Amino acid sequence: MSFAKAEVFPRTSNISTDGHLVVGGCDITELAARFGTPLYLYDEEELRARCREYIKAFGSRHNDFRVIYASKAFTNPAMAHLLHEEGLGLDVVSGGEIAVAKAVKFPPGEVYFHGNNKGRQELEEALDWGIGQVVVDNLHELSLLNELATARGKPQDVLIRITPNVDPHTHAHTTTGTLDSKFGFPIETGQAEEALRRAMDANYINPVGLHFHLGSPIFETQPYKEAIDLTLRFASRMREFGWEMKEFSPGGGFAIPYIERQIVPSTDEYAEALVSALISGCLDLGLKLPKLVVEPGRSLVGPAGVALYSVGAVKNIPGVRKYVSVDGGMGDNIRPALYGAVYEIVAASKMNRECTEKVTIAGKFCESGDVLVKDVLLPPMEAGDILAVPAAGAYSHSMASNYNLMPRPAIVMVRDGKARIIKRRENYADLMRCDSPY
Repeated sequence: MSFAKAEVFPRTSNISTDGHLVVGGCDITELAARFGTPLYLYDEEELRARCREYIKAFGSRHNDFRVIYASKAFTNPAMAHLLHEEGLGLDVVSGGEIAVAKAVKFPPGEVYFHGNNKGRQELEEALDWGIGQVVVDNLHELSLLNELATARGKPQDVLIRITPNVDPHTHAHTTTGTLDSKFGFPIETGQAEEALRRAMDANYINPVGLHFHLGSPIFETQPYKEAIDLTLRFASRMREFGWEMKEFSPGGGFAIPYIERQIVPSTDEYAEALVSALISGCLDLGLKLPKLVVEPGRSLVGPAGVALYSVGAVKNIPGVRKYVSVDGGMGDNIRPALYGAVYEIVAASKMNRECTEKVTIAGKFCESGDVLVKDVLLPPMEAGDILAVPAAGAYSHSMASNYNLMPRPAIVMVRDGKARIIKRRENYADLMRCDSPY
């Protein structure tokens, strides 16, 4: 049985005959009873299908391409292993994310290291592991990387991260490609040229290409086209110094629908916009067509994730608002509080009931801003009911905290009616594991 908000849930979702939400063949209420709540689940079929969609969309348009997953959206060993099985590389931004890749024996040559302030130890770990690419973000890093590569006697391939000063029309906190950004070398100030020339002069740095990232989530394709044009023009100018761009990455930031009827470009539409802009721009400028690297994160794992909560207290303020409190909140998903992010939510245990009450779903953390979803229509709620939030697979659990000393939720992977834990729920001992007794 289909349901109204199916477009924001994994494609395996449906409703059972007794009115329960089912994802990956698993009854949500049974998962909640078995594993407890809050609980995050990933639909394995959805994950793998999205990986294959990206490979097909870009591979059908450009022979020399690579899809690498932006690990910051969410990573752990099980996720990294699945992505490698599907033929993706990894984009990492910390020593911790490198450690996850190493733990599953991910091929280091298929990993790109990002970040605006990589530490010496992180870079040493990356180089000793044999990382494929370092995306250089500033002159300090360029100098440090050359020092470390020289000490090892092995040149390191890098991409120079530039800022093309293109506004992607997304939240200010997630805009990264404008002039006023902590990331990258601006083109218009001459700093991008300086960085590339320094990289060319460094003995153990091999600048193979350019990278930019505009922000996330980006609901249009036009900003990518503008930024690609500016980047290619910059690459063309750099030919006078004898440099040729062999690799190019327009980053990621591809949007997903968080709420019903929210229009976003399809994977094919993103691919068509990026590849066509790259090919036409190279033809116009007489550039050789470089290898294309794209970095989806949210758009791969976001739609595959669902967060489950149990209802506790219900507070009605006549004429004002009705609050339905759940056992999670900003500790496991800070995006509504941090970005004003908007989500759908459904009564997973009452999918066949009429939605007659307007309520606000509040978290249990000690902040008035701990609200997951405002003013949503749901059936009458009571303690013990199970609620499900779709599109929760990216930047929720990965940004989770132990605020109020709350253990972070478990994560399960579901497929064909079976569920397996890929991250256990934290316990109180975990919260004190790094503490001194007194």
